[in-house]
Amino acid sequence: MRNTGFDFSRVKAISGSGQVLLACIYYYLCISICSLTECFAVRDSPVWMDSSTSDQCQCLETAVGGAQRLADITGSRAYERFTGNQIAKIYHSKPKEFSETERISLISSFASSLFLGDYAPIDYSDGSGMNLMDIFEKQWSRVCLDAAAPQLAERLGDLTPSTAVLGCVSLYYTERYGFAESCNVVAFTGDNPGSLAGMRLQEGDLAVSLGTSDTVFLWIRGPRPSVEGHIFCNPVDCSAYMALICFKNGSFTRERIRDECAGGSWECFSSALRATPMGNNGHLGVYFDVMEITPHFAGVHRFNAEGQRVASFEHEMEIRALIEGQFLAKRVHAEKLGYKISELLATGGASSNKDILQVLSDVFSAPVYIIDVTNSACLGCAYRAVHGASFTETLRNAPEPQLAVRPAPGAQEVQIHNITIHIPL
Repeated sequence: MRNTGFDFSRVKAISGSGQVLLACIYYYLCISICSLTECFAVRDSPVWMDSSTSDQCQCLETAVGGAQRLADITGSRAYERFTGNQIAKIYHSKPKEFSETERISLISSFASSLFLGDYAPIDYSDGSGMNLMDIFEKQWSRVCLDAAAPQLAERLGDLTPSTAVLGCVSLYYTERYGFAESCNVVAFTGDNPGSLAGMRLQEGDLAVSLGTSDTVFLWIRGPRPSVEGHIFCNPVDCSAYMALICFKNGSFTRERIRDECAGGSWECFSSALRATPMGNNGHLGVYFDVMEITPHFAGVHRFNAEGQRVASFEHEMEIRALIEGQFLAKRVHAEKLGYKISELLATGGASSNKDILQVLSDVFSAPVYIIDVTNSACLGCAYRAVHGASFTETLRNAPEPQLAVRPAPGAQEVQIHNITIHIPL
């Protein structure tokens, strides 16, 4: 940016996001950025793809009284990729390095530490994804910390609101890049919380990202933690919460059914959706080509209007069964976490298909808006950096989502019937 002539002195505040679940484990934080290579106690920290901590997850759930009890405290059951379980593994596998560790940060708080020139606290929202934080008390859970490793609280440091101004940028940035000495550093957060801010979700909104995997983001007030999905503290409103539900079987499954039932044509796929009735005359399908995350299950299963398993559907019926089944699953799991229907925001590749969006609208019995957001996590943190105004005020001049579709008449009655059938499946 400096090489392009950007004037850093114009920057009033800075925030950012880091990939969720990663940890930085170091002896001490060097004030000199040039000395960072010497400060890490563990050179190769675990990343979110690491799923080698099943034993640690089991120990954590046992220590607190089970998976649901852990979700009631931290917002999630024990996940292999969550930072707390990765820390527990390092404590057991690298005891020397752990004993010499002064500080453990998430990528987000480490990045803000670099701008501050001092240790930055972990924010509420990113800290929610560690299996260590009591998301309702907004402090570290003593039982979870004790199950993970000794003297962990002092290594993690205090938590901070995600909207907190942590201080001003360090001398390094004012001298080298020309930042103003008054430039504030607002707490950095995780990529998913940053995306919620970037998509401009507000209370009652639900965002569905329809991509290789499908992800549901929810802004909620009264969360009901479950062993399926995640509850995080909200990154822009400390009194609210954010729910996140991931579904692995997304666009690849839709593309497979398109190829098998619509000759590889999205237009034929859309025609099939238009030609079949809402509710598919009671025919339902579950299409988990690969092991699903929510729920943990695999396989393709079809059921006729009498609830009997069948081997196949006609092509048009198969296409609607897939799309309605995918969206019914999202609604069921969203409502389990405390979601109350208001409106939906759709993004991702499949959001360009209006017929798919119509099914989404009908299943949720709510209007669907589309929003064109790239790098939503980065954009969200730019919004969050505007610390002098409320988040709502910050978004006043941002582009508005565009209404795409509304639910068809009678959608609520049809989908309530389908939901009662889908839940036991």
